[in-house]
Formats: sequence, structure tokens, C-alpha cells
Amino acid sequence: MERKDFLKNSMGILGIGTLLAEACKKDVTSGTDTTGGTDTGDCTVTATETDGPYPLYNSRGSAIQRVDITDGKTGVPLSITLTVRNVNDDCNIVSNARVDIWHCDKDGYYSGYSNSGYLGTQNNTALVFCRGLQYTDTTGVAKFTSIYPGWYTGRITHIHVQVYVSNTLKLTSQIAFPAAITTAVYNTSLYSAHGQNTSVSSFSSDNVFSDGTDTELATVTANSSTGGYDLTHTIYISA
Repeated sequence: MERKDFLKNSMGILGIGTLLAEACKKDVTSGTDTTGGTDTGDCTVTATETDGPYPLYNSRGSAIQRVDITDGKTGVPLSITLTVRNVNDDCNIVSNARVDIWHCDKDGYYSGYSNSGYLGTQNNTALVFCRGLQYTDTTGVAKFTSIYPGWYTGRITHIHVQVYVSNTLKLTSQIAFPAAITTAVYNTSLYSAHGQNTSVSSFSSDNVFSDGTDTELATVTANSSTGGYDLTHTIYISA
């Protein structure tokens, strides 16, 4: 099976926000967008994507039911606010939906697995950093505190997300980041050792987002209080 088919069907920080004070329009082809945004009012189900290659189903539960998912990992602070809406209910919010997220650390490594990267092979099988689950509140919102994800060979920056309603999986997707902000983050001292993503330069070259990010591109804005960023994204499910 081709890798593309498998992936589609399987599974100083303070002040950096000033680098991106002005927004420009999203350009999915070139990957040159700034703050992003998906709340277009179209009420369209968010695109389904692969859950792989590091979903870690066996370690989900109370151990990762938490807001802060950093587990001591360093990186540019990222506050994540996800809203869940139901396209089968006039796009009204969904309360008590379970939202699971996971992503790599700033160096491109995942918890729960032994994986290789620019720092060599790391055995993180006993760890759960950058993984968490929350239930949406009465406003349909689930929040997490994390760090800006790094990158690994073959993929552009992303967060994995799954949404369950009444213990039934309703959506598996991924969240994309505005390219200009990612570039700025990767230029900071915390990320400069790994540097810019030399393996995937744009959404059009990514094996998941190459068909577009209309329903998956998050809005990311600078947070002067944390020296990091706030990510907001609305996920539309069919429930």
C-alpha cells in the first residue's frame, strides 16, 4: 500500500508575537498564511484524516484527562480552545463531547512510542507528554495548555484530534497551523536547533493536508501574557 493511501485511510519567547502583527490571506497552495481561521459559517463537517502513526489508544483515560498536557516539555506556550458543533443540529454546540488530542514535542518526538528523529532514537513508551482529553462544557468548549508542536520528516506541523459523543467516535481529524506563525516559532531559540521543516515546505506537499485545509486550519494569535500563542478552532461533527 502506498504511504499516501495508508496515511489517508489508516489510522527569548516573550515578544515573538510581534513578528506577526499583521494578517494576510490564507494561501493553501503555497502554505503562506498567517493567523488562519475556519469559522466560515458554512456548517460543513470537518475533514476526516488518519489517526496515525502514534494514536496510543491503550493509554487513554483518567491519566490524561487534564488541561495541561506539557508534562514538563519546553517550548513556546500554546493555549488550545476547541469548540465542537453538530451539523445535524443546525450547527449548535455539543456539550459533554469527549475531545482527545495529541501531538509531537518541539523536537518532533511523540510520547508512548520509540521513534527516531534528528536527535536520534528516543524511547518514550512510558510517557504521555502532549496528550490529553477533555469533555466539552456547556458552551461546547474544551481547553488545553500545551506547547507549539515541532515537526518530523514527512509531515507539516499538526495536532491530531478525535471527538466522541456518548463513547462513540464521531470524527478523527487533524488541526493545521498557519505557516507564517510556524516559521516565526521555528526561528526562536527553543526551536532553532531543529530549524525550519526541510521535508515538507507547504500544505500542498503534505500527505494529509494536500487536498486542502478549509475545515482544518486553526486561528492562531499571539498572547502577550504567556509569550506564546492562542489557538482556537471549531470542529464540526455529524452526530
